[in-house]
Amino acid sequence: MAQFVSLSEASAIGLHSMVYIATSNVKLNVGQISEFIGSSRHHVAKVLQRLAKEGFISSNRGPSGGFELKMAPEDITLLDIYEAIEGTIDTHICLGNKVVCPFKKCIFGDMSHKMAFEFRNYMQSHNLAEYI
Repeated sequence: MAQFVSLSEASAIGLHSMVYIATSNVKLNVGQISEFIGSSRHHVAKVLQRLAKEGFISSNRGPSGGFELKMAPEDITLLDIYEAIEGTIDTHICLGNKVVCPFKKCIFGDMSHKMAFEFRNYMQSHNLAEYI
């Protein structure tokens, strides 16, 4: 389960890599992607393996290999990519990571719920096709 509105390096790599792959007319290899997005080749490879395992992209080895989308760009939301890497967004998260609040009323009110809900809705409402 993803923590409160957090964009880790892995999820940033996943999102940027998927947009780059979606905009390309040819298969892209790890070197090309890591150079374009400015991230470690090793970390990019690890994230892309995860996205391939989840069925968003296909991976082919060899001189003509690389990554390409397995689904239509309009069918892949930013939320799909984010949750494939980070886990499901919990919109009822406690900022203090408490199962039971020690106070009668949360000192953060419903701010954490609102922010997580807004983030989730934003990510759900945007797909890769918008960036092509």
